[in-house]
Amino acid sequence: MTEVETNAVCPPSLIPRGVQADHACPSPYAVAPLPMTVDTNARVKASAVGGCLHGQALISRALRNRVNRVDNDSCSPGGEDPFFVADIGEVYRQHVRWKVNLPRVEPFYAVKCNPDLTVLKLLARLGTGFDCASKKEMDLIMSLGVPPSRIIYAHPCKASSFIRYASQRDVRKMTFDNAEELYKIKRYFPEAELFLRIVTDDSESLCQFSMKYGASLNHTADLLQLAKDLELNVVGVSFHVGSGAVGAKPFVHAVHSARTVFDQAEAVGMNVTTLDIGGGFGVDNFESIAEVLGPAIDECFPSTVRVVAEPGRYYVASAFTLACHVIARRELPHHASYMLYLNDGVYGNMNCILFDHQQPIVRALTHGNRYMYGLLDNCEGPVTASVWGPTCDGIDCITRECQLPYALDVGDWVYFDNFGAYTMSAATGFNGFNDNCEVLYVCSENAANKLLSE
Repeated sequence: MTEVETNAVCPPSLIPRGVQADHACPSPYAVAPLPMTVDTNARVKASAVGGCLHGQALISRALRNRVNRVDNDSCSPGGEDPFFVADIGEVYRQHVRWKVNLPRVEPFYAVKCNPDLTVLKLLARLGTGFDCASKKEMDLIMSLGVPPSRIIYAHPCKASSFIRYASQRDVRKMTFDNAEELYKIKRYFPEAELFLRIVTDDSESLCQFSMKYGASLNHTADLLQLAKDLELNVVGVSFHVGSGAVGAKPFVHAVHSARTVFDQAEAVGMNVTTLDIGGGFGVDNFESIAEVLGPAIDECFPSTVRVVAEPGRYYVASAFTLACHVIARRELPHHASYMLYLNDGVYGNMNCILFDHQQPIVRALTHGNRYMYGLLDNCEGPVTASVWGPTCDGIDCITRECQLPYALDVGDWVYFDNFGAYTMSAATGFNGFNDNCEVLYVCSENAANKLLSE
């Protein structure tokens, strides 16, 4: 058995062209299986702890080197723009963690969550599939050499032209949840391999989808019969409990609902072979979900049924750190607090506040000559501030109140960790601000480094 190694960084000679970083991961790609096995969950956890600590050190060095290059008095316009540091080793560790806790379930990464090219290349090398929702996402994944068989077009309501395009590119796996979609697929791609998406209880998830997508169990039998009458190939049942699920209960309930639909399909003479359990997996509660979900799947479905999932934030949330520059400070007369203005906000990478219900924690990175990455008190202290984004819109507020160790000045930096999910993927250029932030790559796992170097 091979233990995950935790002591590698990408050598400077492998830095991708145009990327500025001391230890940037390379960009070659090819499809390959995960080149490792794991003895026990405890062994993986011990290795992960070491990898995380090493990753923090690499992130800290990349942040320090980058901000030290910025002279607030003389830099060119945009020289102090916000930037990300991404530890690709963390993405690798999350993949290992997945394979240990849900070994039966094949991950199809949700591209919409974060389409960072280096992340996608690593996942392609690891052999994951990909959940795509548009022509652009399909093109992006296939440009990496990923075969169409490892893509699921996971959108129940597709444009006719996109269905035709999927046919041209032989992306056969796709979802549906209504009769009209079946008629479109029959007309434009009758050879497609279809997944019937069912409604779930996502009332406790951060982002809820069932109000928009998913067939109720009252209608699934009729849809299956219609698909059979149209001579379409239904190969699977899918569901999505909503992004950011808080526990295992909605997953288990959805698995039992999917079992009902499998039985309905069998009753009309269909051979449904795949269960797609969707996304919604978080970083902090993954083991507690997996230890209940895995047995529920095994109880309801024999080993002959293929099981896939569509994790997004699970893979990338903890791998990315965002650094922002303090561009202005406003003191309020007769108030103990003050206002800080950053060069990123809700129209940029902080869009997760509006779209993903996130509450980012502002952490001081620098204050004058002080460097505070990783300090326990960098988001605590006697100073109260509200923090705002750079646009002219009053809605561009990051937090109405936070505590900081110092009264930060113009030219200081703050950072936000765990910032890889639904941030850069939905950033806009409103007011003319940069929506394409630089990403500095570090790599805290030797195995990930090797995969990207081959």
